[in-house]
Amino acid sequence: MKRITVKRGSYYDSVFLMLATRSLKGLDGVREAIVAMATPMNVDLLGDMGFPTTELDGLGPNDLVVAVDAANDKSADAAVKEAFESLDRKKTESAASGVTKVGSFGAAMSRAPDSNVAIISVPGAFAAREARKALEAGLHVMVFSDNVPLDDEIALKKLAVSKGLLMMGPDCGTAIINGKPLCFANVVRSGTIGVVAASGTGLQEVTCLIDRYGEGISQAIGTGGRDMKNAAVGGMTSLLAIEALSADPATKVILVVGKPPAPEVAAKVVAALRASGKPCVAHFLGAAQAKDEKNLAFATDLEEASLLATLLAMGETSIESARACILEDSGNDRYNRPSKAAIEKIAAAEAARLAPGQKWLRGLYTGGTLTDETLFMAHATLGGVRSNNQTDPAWTMADPLRSEGHVVIDLGDDFFTAGKPHPMIDPAARAERLAKEGADPSTAVVLIDCVLGYGSHADPAGATVEAIRTAKAAAIARGGYLPVIASVTGTPADPQGYSDQVAKLEAEGVVVMPSNYRAALVAIEIARKAAKGGAR
Repeated sequence: MKRITVKRGSYYDSVFLMLATRSLKGLDGVREAIVAMATPMNVDLLGDMGFPTTELDGLGPNDLVVAVDAANDKSADAAVKEAFESLDRKKTESAASGVTKVGSFGAAMSRAPDSNVAIISVPGAFAAREARKALEAGLHVMVFSDNVPLDDEIALKKLAVSKGLLMMGPDCGTAIINGKPLCFANVVRSGTIGVVAASGTGLQEVTCLIDRYGEGISQAIGTGGRDMKNAAVGGMTSLLAIEALSADPATKVILVVGKPPAPEVAAKVVAALRASGKPCVAHFLGAAQAKDEKNLAFATDLEEASLLATLLAMGETSIESARACILEDSGNDRYNRPSKAAIEKIAAAEAARLAPGQKWLRGLYTGGTLTDETLFMAHATLGGVRSNNQTDPAWTMADPLRSEGHVVIDLGDDFFTAGKPHPMIDPAARAERLAKEGADPSTAVVLIDCVLGYGSHADPAGATVEAIRTAKAAAIARGGYLPVIASVTGTPADPQGYSDQVAKLEAEGVVVMPSNYRAALVAIEIARKAAKGGAR
């Protein structure tokens, strides 16, 4: 039975809603449950799931909905009761934490008048109003909220630029400002590399790799995905960030990361980097490779972008000398970047254990930028890869819940997260999908990311190992073998601990590579060998 319970005028933070949803999933007799605000997208989702949406007519994003699919009335009653009790518990815990709660931006400023950054996470329809208040008060702004109208973003960024303030977002989930990680970010060492990124996990990946290579971050400024991609937004935050880093004496090198920008925005960004007077590195995922310029290197992947920036910050005097230091196939590479020969050896050993009929790559990602990096690589190499992130309609997944052929999936996409926790917060959905792909006898290799840092699950590897164990056991039981390849985006200083997470994965036979780029190379090579009959 499907039941909907509504509480009007009762707004809860998305994290509270995710935790409440999770608390219902394990209850006896509960098949499915969603605790969410009545946004149009969530209402549509509930309708698609077969819930009676007539009860939702007239509701809005400030109204709470508890939707339960249960075996009987008793189970449904228990689930609804637990939902409200869970939300009340979270409110009580928050109040007891010592953090003072306020009901308005003005009240917050009166308690912290020296603040210079505002982080905004409210329903998208109201985010612009709050962001404008913060900008008018002279604060830099980071808008975590999504679903903010484009016209509002443009107006806010024009206002911010006129005041010399950063307007990070909307849909900006990662930044590191003056050494402080904001939202989904990692604990990295301070240093001399300034990062501007229109991609959340892209920013996390490059800052973590830079930390691992021995350098650090002066500032890491998120912009929101539309900043470079949308010509009307025009890269306003990106350009102001580059200008600020150019003038910052603590920043020696500027690194820009993003998805393919609008051509006119790309021209402006490149011109700003040229004019910065500092060594610069740029990487636009999926864009055609450009030629290096005097003070500007165009990297081919996130790993190369990170290493080039590191080498330039460490004293390499030119782009050419920095590139000369990157020894792709050297056996004494001090930056732990396995050579192509080493990757070939790993892939050959894994592929040799496959059974006939195992053909397909299945990439199961929590990070959108990491999804895209692998997708661009695999699509070009394997003759076509389906994805919910595909820009080519011919290769867009018809049903993201069903894999067909080579697939690389962004499990953090709105399709999967509407009314549910993001998989970086709760890896349960990815674990379920991993077990499902492992049960498919045509799966040749599973590729995953594991993203650490503030905001992420306390133990993402630990939450995934049981599914890995199940998937590998299923493959062995039918006479095959299932390679699982992973990368871990994080640092030793992250709350989860980089080494601990790697060790948990390796204990289950997972091949852990030092970057998403290297992990993708291994998985793609296994899939290539499987297609050529590389299995035993």
